[in-house]
Amino acid sequence: MVQFGIVGQYDRQLRWAFVLRIAVLFFAVPTFAALSGPFALLRTGGPTRLAETADAVLRSRPARFLGNAIVSPLVALALFCVMLTPLAAVLRQSLVSSVGITVLVPVLGFGLLAPLSEVGVLRSSAFATAEFLLAFVELVLDAVPAVVMRVSDHVLDGAGRVVLHVPWAPSPLQDQHLAGDLLWFIAEVADVPVLIALFIRWQRSDRREAREVDDLTDEQMDALTREHLQRRP
Repeated sequence: MVQFGIVGQYDRQLRWAFVLRIAVLFFAVPTFAALSGPFALLRTGGPTRLAETADAVLRSRPARFLGNAIVSPLVALALFCVMLTPLAAVLRQSLVSSVGITVLVPVLGFGLLAPLSEVGVLRSSAFATAEFLLAFVELVLDAVPAVVMRVSDHVLDGAGRVVLHVPWAPSPLQDQHLAGDLLWFIAEVADVPVLIALFIRWQRSDRREAREVDDLTDEQMDALTREHLQRRP
């Protein structure tokens, strides 16, 4: 559908097809790829060298930076805010950018989502709780570019009408409004798997910390309690 269907055929002429293509490549393709657990497969059943590489990637600073709900809303917001500028028309009508989008946008989406779906990536329960709350902020942030596209009464990217020999071709403003509707719907639906992944990771972190506390001896618990009480506010 994305590459060879109506979206791939008209994405250079129609705004809604261009927006739909980017949204599917950014949200849907990485979601299905991350749900298959490629890193978990490498770490449990792959060759030793690949398993070590997968562990190193998940523990790397870029993976920890991208794989949290604080960064991902900002990345998604920045990506779709481009649709509100004349740069969107340049990217949409360029063959080179079309090829780049096909490769880079799914990679970016996978980099944001994959760490959330991997078992080996654990954070403190407090950080996981903060991520879960910030994910609800993402529901609002993702809608901002779409709402602006939908309510604007002028064409934001400055591109004019492209002649299409089809009876259903919309006007430039109608095209933009349809693009906003599609982006709004897809962005909100795509946040559901992220919320589920964050909830699962919060449960894992909470269970891990509970087991660590249960394994402490009475003397260790007393020492931790005294240390906590002696801290200055």
